[in-house]
Amino acid sequence: MAGLALSIQLAKQGHSIILFEKEQYPFHRVCGEYISLESWDFLKSLAVELEKMNLPMITQLQVSAVNGKILKQKLPLGGFGISRYLLDHTLMQLAKAAGVHIKENTKVNDIVPGPTGFSIETSQQNYQAKIACASYGKRSNIDIKWKRPFSMAAKNKLNNYIGIKYHIKTNFPADTIALHNFKNGYCGISKIEEDKYCLCYLTTADNLQKSKGDIKTMEQTILGQNPHLKKIFAESEFLYESPVTISQISFDKKKQVEDHVLMTGDAAGMITPLCGNGMSMALHGSKMLAAHVHNFLLGNITRDELEKQYSLQWQREFARRLRTGRRIQRLFGGEWLTNLFISMIKPFPGFIKFLIKQTHGKPF
Repeated sequence: MAGLALSIQLAKQGHSIILFEKEQYPFHRVCGEYISLESWDFLKSLAVELEKMNLPMITQLQVSAVNGKILKQKLPLGGFGISRYLLDHTLMQLAKAAGVHIKENTKVNDIVPGPTGFSIETSQQNYQAKIACASYGKRSNIDIKWKRPFSMAAKNKLNNYIGIKYHIKTNFPADTIALHNFKNGYCGISKIEEDKYCLCYLTTADNLQKSKGDIKTMEQTILGQNPHLKKIFAESEFLYESPVTISQISFDKKKQVEDHVLMTGDAAGMITPLCGNGMSMALHGSKMLAAHVHNFLLGNITRDELEKQYSLQWQREFARRLRTGRRIQRLFGGEWLTNLFISMIKPFPGFIKFLIKQTHGKPF
């Protein structure tokens, strides 16, 4: 998503852009599919006709502990629901209209820097580029090839997660996003387009192993311990034959520039999903990067200045949010700790609002 948004901005500024996608649009991704309203004006500036999409506006938050105890809170800014299937496809069409050359079913195997630019080695052929930006999501073959530190780190509480997503039809308030905790994980639900809901959860690989690798068993025996989740899984209509999944998710720190390649979106840094702000961060990051790349391509700054200025701005804008997200992540998932934390903060709506603001920004 960050790569599509970045390509649209740079193409509109007159630059020649090629975008590689290993899949073929449209397709589903593991994502909570909630976007903070801080991104609304930016998406409209890309010509995304949000008003015509009849999207649900989300203003309320619910958080439940493993034992079912629930707190409710009005969201300070609010957001809206939209599937990645619809949003990515819309951005792809806008990118093509702006003149971006899109190569689908094309996997990037390596990006090799040279004296004047980069050699992009793909599954189809090789390309030369003056600038290379990487926006390949949470984890990629490139991360392993480059031995990025987070991909080589020993397993810990921030780097060995799996994500699982469904689209469902169910009876749930359209203006509400809920976060239901279970042992070693949490599950979000919120409405998207066409009377569908996104049901997406994050849990440890250990939970799946304890369930003998069977997702349904895990949902019944572990997620089902939370009465709210038990009800959702029992009473909803599931629209996928099987869920969309991703493994080896890491929230460890990442660098925004790797061997002169500019990272954006989750490739630059991933906030914990319980904060509900990853999509807005990806879009905002693309806007920041577009401005620096444009300045470089005009010859106003050097490559070294481009890399330093982008990294500094990214850290200034997002580092605090990621730190806060990692701290909050540690308070959820442990059964007794989550139950205690929810009980303790429930009487203090001002503190809950403060935590939400620590992981969100202002409209950009």
